[in-house]
Amino acid sequence: MAHIKADNLTVRYPVFDARHRTLKGSIKLAATGGSIFVPDSKKRLGTTYIEALHDLSFTIESGSRIGIFGHNGSGKTTLLKVLAGIYSPTSGTLEISGSVGSFVDIAAGVDGDLSGYDNIYIRGLMMGHSRSEIDREVEAIIDFSGLGEFIYMPIRTYSSGMWARLAFSTATAFRSDIVLLDEWLSVGDEVFQKTAQDRLASVVDLAAILVLASQSLDLLKSQCDQIIVLEHGRITETMKVEK
Repeated sequence: MAHIKADNLTVRYPVFDARHRTLKGSIKLAATGGSIFVPDSKKRLGTTYIEALHDLSFTIESGSRIGIFGHNGSGKTTLLKVLAGIYSPTSGTLEISGSVGSFVDIAAGVDGDLSGYDNIYIRGLMMGHSRSEIDREVEAIIDFSGLGEFIYMPIRTYSSGMWARLAFSTATAFRSDIVLLDEWLSVGDEVFQKTAQDRLASVVDLAAILVLASQSLDLLKSQCDQIIVLEHGRITETMKVEK
């Protein structure tokens, strides 16, 4: 059974040359990107950390639809990236059972000098799929993207809409037990958006767990059964959604 369990999960980033920051700049940074943290052992050295996530503990069971609510800098995207395996916790533990499909940055790893076809394999491998798995899906990915012969052209010749369609088509081609979404995706032109929304809804419906981060409480209430509220990297509230 798919599940996620976090226990005292903390993520800190070192800030280099922090001694030269103004007080005003430090306050602004703390308000928009976590909390400023200076370990006692590092005070003489002037080493400063931004604590993006602080002591998060939660359990998500199979069948759950979890919303992560917070404003910019609250830690939503950082949490999704930790769940996706992009970032590692500084301290605490994270246990994940099941395959993870991350939509946090669907265009990550795109190589502009390579063809769209080659980039399908790059993205697929980055997502943790084997070459044989990608082989089985590659034609369907090309067909859904609607790129035709452009699939063999370098990505740098694509418009932003073209590579967004390819990235979306690749990301949604594989079934995952756990789906991570940073806002509800909307890509391509009006015609493509309709089919894309239907496909994304199908991916979410088939997933055992959905974790959706958003600044829209209305969106989260419509898609989730429980909402975790983050502020400055801390859980301030957990609420159930009444349907």
